[in-house]
Amino acid sequence: MNFRYLMPLAAAVVMGTSSCVKLTEDPKGNLTTTNYFATQKDLDAAVSAIYQRLSVDGAWAFTNKSTSYFGADDLTTDKGLNKQDFREFDKLEGTSTNEGLKAQWNGPWSAIYQANNVLLNYQKVPTTDANSVDARNHSAGQAYFLRGLCYFMLVRTFGSVPIVDKQAEISVVPPRADVAHIYEFIVNDLKQATTLLPAKWSSGADVGRATSLAARALLSNVYLTMAGWPLNQTANYALAATEADAVIQAKQYTLMDDYLQVFRTNNNAESIFGIQFNVGGNAPNRSFGSTSVPLEETALDGSGGWDDFYPEVNFYLNAPKCKRTDETFYTTIKLRNADNKTYTLVNWDNPLTNARHPYYKKFRYGVGDGVQETDNTIIQIKPSTNKTTDVIRYAETLLTYAEAAAMSEGNPSAKAYSAVNEVRHRAGLPPLTPGLPAAAFRDSVVYERAYEFAGEFGQRWFDIVRLQLLPKVLAARSTTAEQNKINSNSLTNPGPRYLAPIPFGDLSLSPGWTQNPGY
Repeated sequence: MNFRYLMPLAAAVVMGTSSCVKLTEDPKGNLTTTNYFATQKDLDAAVSAIYQRLSVDGAWAFTNKSTSYFGADDLTTDKGLNKQDFREFDKLEGTSTNEGLKAQWNGPWSAIYQANNVLLNYQKVPTTDANSVDARNHSAGQAYFLRGLCYFMLVRTFGSVPIVDKQAEISVVPPRADVAHIYEFIVNDLKQATTLLPAKWSSGADVGRATSLAARALLSNVYLTMAGWPLNQTANYALAATEADAVIQAKQYTLMDDYLQVFRTNNNAESIFGIQFNVGGNAPNRSFGSTSVPLEETALDGSGGWDDFYPEVNFYLNAPKCKRTDETFYTTIKLRNADNKTYTLVNWDNPLTNARHPYYKKFRYGVGDGVQETDNTIIQIKPSTNKTTDVIRYAETLLTYAEAAAMSEGNPSAKAYSAVNEVRHRAGLPPLTPGLPAAAFRDSVVYERAYEFAGEFGQRWFDIVRLQLLPKVLAARSTTAEQNKINSNSLTNPGPRYLAPIPFGDLSLSPGWTQNPGY
């Protein structure tokens, strides 16, 4: 790890000093640890800074947050253009010098050290009554939640990483911790968050802040992951089911009636936790709008698509026939005519298109500030949106419960069927076949997850990793339609590609560290 990430992040540009996760600069972020937490307002500013660390291009604001997840079948990219970072991992030949990989490494570490700053100093804030104690505890709970989330992203992406939970000397390089210990650390952080956070914030001004239910939903996913590779601790299926069921039974979340509206609204009924963005506050989300728009699509005002990512052809062709599929994928490409006023509509595989791929419809619109279009005209294509990135959706919790309950009990119960069928019903699909054995039921739920979360921030990739599905996924990949051909060595030995390499710059500054196998 680069030494600059070992230093405590006391000087932070933060998002706001009120309880709301705002995206405007606050000079209190520049205070030092000697006078930092004099008041709850100071602490609120420091907590807001953790969220802000994740809402920039160098973290989770742009497509590069998914760079190493392009090995999955729900993501591919152009054979040329400026897509080299994504293309490397799409071909399963990623490198430690990949520039896009830095967002996956630096972003979480930056947030972790700001969280450490809060957790090491929050008790300095004086309290006078029960309300002030609660406010201080809520700040700590958010820091625990965000630190746990960031470590969860790091360990699933890079494997063994250091555990740093205190200020570190600049000359000290902490060792990479055992993966099992990292998961224990994550579990402990999320349990702390569960006890310190409210199940629901009392004020609408607190939108975007983590809750105890968000911590439990995340914990259920952590336990589900621990039941798979590399730990294979199958006893954790039961724990995953328990945590997911607690969120379900709280009855605070429901699925949106229309799948596409999940991606056209912010903080909706099924958003358990999301990263907030604000174009006006200089914190735009650039993972929506232009990024999944075909290169050859040009709006009436001259703006165009970026062609960053789209699904593999067979992933699209193997999708279930349902309303959700229609709302997920964009298959009719609008080509502006020579008159610059009208459009010709062609199918995704038409030779006139650049990629001959379907695209993602659900990432086009943002909250009305991405692609603005009619059925036969594109008015404007914007790259910067205010769309929240939903990190945890209620649909995930339902599917986590269904899989974990079936695997822990040995057979899927009626309750497990009910959970997966709730997701299928919204998708426009019939109930899942009754009477399936546990393994077949699990496979059906994983298939459901693939299309419910298609293209969403590593969701598909993490299922591929924990269940070791790369051989199956690679065998299903089109050998003719895909522009980026898989590295031949990775085809015969895909195992090392389940983990991304440690970025070269950080590895070279960390004596005693060794690179992940295969890089």
